[in-house]
Amino acid sequence: MPNISSVSEFLLLPFADTRELQLLHFALFLGIYLAALLGNGLILSAVACHHRLYTPMYFFLLNLALLDLGCISTTLPKAMANALWNTRAISYQGCAAQVFLFVLLMSSEYFLLTIMAYDCYMAICKPLHYGSLVGSRACAQMAAAAWGSGFLHAVLHTATTFSLPFCQGNAVDQFFCEIPHILKLSCSDTYLREVWALVFSISLVFGCFVFIVLSYVQIFRAVLRMPSEQGQHKAFSTCIPHLAIVSMFSSTAMFAYLKPSSISFPSLDLVMSFLYSVIPPTLNPLIYSMRNQELRNVARKLFGYLLLYKQ
Repeated sequence: MPNISSVSEFLLLPFADTRELQLLHFALFLGIYLAALLGNGLILSAVACHHRLYTPMYFFLLNLALLDLGCISTTLPKAMANALWNTRAISYQGCAAQVFLFVLLMSSEYFLLTIMAYDCYMAICKPLHYGSLVGSRACAQMAAAAWGSGFLHAVLHTATTFSLPFCQGNAVDQFFCEIPHILKLSCSDTYLREVWALVFSISLVFGCFVFIVLSYVQIFRAVLRMPSEQGQHKAFSTCIPHLAIVSMFSSTAMFAYLKPSSISFPSLDLVMSFLYSVIPPTLNPLIYSMRNQELRNVARKLFGYLLLYKQ
């Protein structure tokens, strides 16, 4: 039986068999990637360059943009390179690095989304205590906790997954190195420890999701008691996009990691992974900027400065 040292590379899922479709997939991924870079880069520039946006909400949004950039840069460039050069291979070290970075960034992002729900709850339901409880020091500590928790998750899952012996080949039925598909390659009597680690992480994610839902129940109750329709509209405009992203992120990720192997279909797995790994990093900037007048104004000024600089 081959052990882990006999695996020098993995083979990722090809998107198409014909050269024309491969180039089409490359162009599609390139467009998505450039849109994500532009949107998240614009948010980073806007928050970093304008002192009016030095508030807790925009601080967390800046961290979210950093995580989104890192997350989509972990998966799509390799998929684009494989489609462009008509290859499927990723080295053993590259696969391990991809798993580590992906788990780090996705876990940190979900914890950050939980913190953003808390921030929204405090701003709407406890406005008199908001300044004292969500100050700059508290924001930095919460953001550091999100990144640190993601790092610990990444170390746990990467070390556990890649300490397993692989005896089922090296073909990963996914466009990036995703843990459930790597586990399918391991020996049946040795992968249970990583399964328990996944169950623990999913339980933690579910706990965060329950916290987010309860927070939004309180938020919506407070918003509906507001006498001003304009205030209600502003609150809903801020909270609903965040809740929509969290719901899509949670449901697709939990389905990808917890579904029984009996309902595993390559096309379904591909769609679910695409929904939680590619769509949120691309749509987050659009959703938050379209719903935020102040951010749109700053973005227009940045574009104006760029045009003047080029002239």
